Amino acid sequence: MDLGILDKPADRPLHPAMLDEAELLKSVTMERGRSGGPGGQHRNKNETAVTLTHEPTGISAQAGERRYAEINRQMALRRLRLRLAVEHRVELPAGDVRSEMWRERCRKRRIACSERHGDFPAMMAEALDVIAASGWDQKQAAVRLDVSATQLIRFVATHAPALVMWNEQRERRGMGTLRA
Repeated sequence: MDLGILDKPADRPLHPAMLDEAELLKSVTMERGRSGGPGGQHRNKNETAVTLTHEPTGISAQAGERRYAEINRQMALRRLRLRLAVEHRVELPAGDVRSEMWRERCRKRRIACSERHGDFPAMMAEALDVIAASGWDQKQAAVRLDVSATQLIRFVATHAPALVMWNEQRERRGMGTLRA
C-alpha cells in the first residue's frame, strides 16, 4: 500500500491517516515494552509490545498481542491510522475535495473499500473530514463525495467508533441518530 501517491487538490490539506508510512512515522514516537498474557517465555521477557504516539495530535495506539515487535509495530500503525481517521479532523475548503483514491474507489455512487484493505483508514479519514465540513449532514456530505447517503452511512458504520463519533456530533447539534 503506497498512500503517498494520493493526488489531492492543491488547496486540500492532507489528513495524517493518508500519509505514506515513512511520512507518518516522522511525526510518531515509538515506545516498546513487555506484554503479559499467553504467548510463552519469549513474549513475556522481551519488549515486543509497541505503542505509537502521533506527536502533533497526541493520539496513540498500541499492539502487543504478537510475539514479534515488527508485527506489533505494523498492527499499532494500522490502529493509529484508524484512530487518527476517527479522532482528528482536517478543515476542508468548499467545493470538490475528493482525492484520486476516493474517485477510483467510488464508482456509480458506491464505495468499494473493505475494512481490511490498507486504504481503509485513509478513505475513512476523507469521508469523515467531508462529513464534518458538511455540518455532519449525511446528504450534503454524500453529494460532496459523489456517493449515495446510504452508501456513506454503511461505509462509516463498518468501523463502529466512527459511527459513534458521527452520531455524537449529530446529537450535539440536535440532529437524529444514524443507523447502518
